[in-house]
Amino acid sequence: MKKQRKRIVVIGLGQFGRSIARKLAESCEVVVMDMNHLVINDIADHVELALRVDARDFASLASVINRDFDEAVVSIGEIFEASILCVLHLKKLGVPIIHAKALNDDHGKILAAVGATNVIFPEHDSALRLARHIDNPNLMDFVELSDDTSVMEVAPPDSFCGKTLLELDLRRKFGVYVIAVREIIPGRTVVVPGPDFVVKDSDSLVVVGQVSALQKLESLD
Repeated sequence: MKKQRKRIVVIGLGQFGRSIARKLAESCEVVVMDMNHLVINDIADHVELALRVDARDFASLASVINRDFDEAVVSIGEIFEASILCVLHLKKLGVPIIHAKALNDDHGKILAAVGATNVIFPEHDSALRLARHIDNPNLMDFVELSDDTSVMEVAPPDSFCGKTLLELDLRRKFGVYVIAVREIIPGRTVVVPGPDFVVKDSDSLVVVGQVSALQKLESLD
């Protein structure tokens, strides 16, 4: 049976909103809204529906949004009140999952209080990732799962290359698990690689574990 595509609405088409909408449109049914007709026209061919709508107005949103939408992304720019009103309206209209972009901590707290399921701090998160990468160029990506557990993508140190995962025995030595390997050559991702997988210098390892264990792993040369 074919999996039903999610229905997502993205409100606010700044750089962040446009990027999210175009990526989601690869696998989801995406409706986008913004007040700027130029950005609406620019993205219209890439999504299911692009509408010029004032998301602060409940009646305007209600004419489009219903309970058939699975999730919403609120990415309205510099106007605090607009994003707060939009989240309130979406909650009232029954959208079950609402992701909202916040400009600062206070804004984020208000968005969460009025109904945002997930508050996003894109600039803060990007800054942290850049700082981590500058601190350790081998670190390619980092995602926190909880206060003490994270997923990290890291380039293998020279000492790992040419060895199998069994020989490396990262679970015993570091307390981390390799959940995937991205192979630049031939350009594929191996999910849950077997113990006989040989690590190459062109690979990147996706590992999960406690933050302290991951920090120990990323410190290797």
